[in-house]
Amino acid sequence: MTIFENSNKRGKPSLRPAHYLLLGFAVAILTGAVLLWLPVSTKGSPLSFIDALFTSTSAVCVTGLIVVDTGTKFTHFGQIVILALIQMGGLGIMTFTVFFMILLGKRISFKGRMAIHDSFSHSPFKNFSGMLKAIFLLTFSVEALGALGLTLEFARDFPLKRSIYLAVFHSVSAFCNAGFSLFPDSLVRYQNNAGVNLIFMALIVLGGLGFLVLVDLYALFDRRRRLSLHSRIVLTTTALLILGGALFIFIAEYSNQLASLPLKGKVLAAFFQSVTPRTAGFNTLDYSRLTHATLFFTLFLMFVGASPGSCGGGIKTSTFGVLIMLIWRRIHGHRRVSVFQRTLPSEVTDRVIVISFLAFVTVFVATLIIMMIEVWAVPFGKARLGLINGLFEVVSAFGTVGLSTGITSALTSYSKVVLIAVMYLGRVGPATVAFSMRPQEEEHFQYAEEHTMVG
Repeated sequence: MTIFENSNKRGKPSLRPAHYLLLGFAVAILTGAVLLWLPVSTKGSPLSFIDALFTSTSAVCVTGLIVVDTGTKFTHFGQIVILALIQMGGLGIMTFTVFFMILLGKRISFKGRMAIHDSFSHSPFKNFSGMLKAIFLLTFSVEALGALGLTLEFARDFPLKRSIYLAVFHSVSAFCNAGFSLFPDSLVRYQNNAGVNLIFMALIVLGGLGFLVLVDLYALFDRRRRLSLHSRIVLTTTALLILGGALFIFIAEYSNQLASLPLKGKVLAAFFQSVTPRTAGFNTLDYSRLTHATLFFTLFLMFVGASPGSCGGGIKTSTFGVLIMLIWRRIHGHRRVSVFQRTLPSEVTDRVIVISFLAFVTVFVATLIIMMIEVWAVPFGKARLGLINGLFEVVSAFGTVGLSTGITSALTSYSKVVLIAVMYLGRVGPATVAFSMRPQEEEHFQYAEEHTMVG
């Protein structure tokens, strides 16, 4: 099935809004791969094209999985390329394109507007250009404030010029939920620094809530408005996941990696490791030394991911929240799903089921393929890739998280290609890919009904 559809009698191909998103990300990834492949982007020997493509995909899809250390392998040019890819990927390639077209006074096609609408909102914009400008203003304002705060923190350890550079890079990476760090140990060196931890967590959470929710938060300061149902679901689910995750990690790691930390460090580390799997990818603990219980729970957090219209991946918080309510209502014999005194349309609950199933299938198939590839690549009798490590890598790629148990650079080129595909699917959404290939015309007939046993 091709992504082009015949839309008229002459048989000319027609692109849907979803196709613009898919092609936009693909072109950005290939362009970034070529730039990172150039000798000017790296120190020492240049990257192989597979590693350049992997890094570019990880940056555009705001994942953060790396095959080489970003701070030592890439030159300033290469790091700036990565930063630009992160910013474009976080806001969306189509968003950047349309924004600059608006600045140049160009007219935006209906499909261009729909492509942006599908990325950020569940309802049509009343003021399209105003909304787009608000998104950019909000993004750059938050990133600037984050960079200012981090500059003050980093200035204690680095010269001012270096501190500013580090602060800008990490602020953009954190707000876009990318997880790329210029420190070889990510943020482990700052695990007891409350200022650094709080700034990063604030940037990650704000970047993962979704632009619609951030704009909607203004309703909290205006009595004439009220939060939308979408915002209430996202905020409630996010708060429960962060608090519940922090409590679980605090208990699971208390006698492990948290044992040597003071109480403040224990609390900071527990909350940071609860926030960062929500597609951010930074870490203040060594993930290769976490207990299996923590790794398994982190898999769940990564699979859920961030919120719709945000910089993150995963099935999204609202999807998870509605899925839980759907199951609860079905168990109690209710056909419709009601949340916060509102009834959700059946197309929303149907989409939740499709997204969850496609996400599970993507993770299952990708993990199976990588495990088979790594078995073939390792001679008999040698240590092979463990299931928890392989599954963790795939879920991290799908959720565009970037956390790893340290096996990414050791994977074969074939496994890296699989992870590239998973990162791409995780960023654009497997449902977007699936829906882009369905026929444009709906069926006007249905077959006779017949029951079957299930459960």
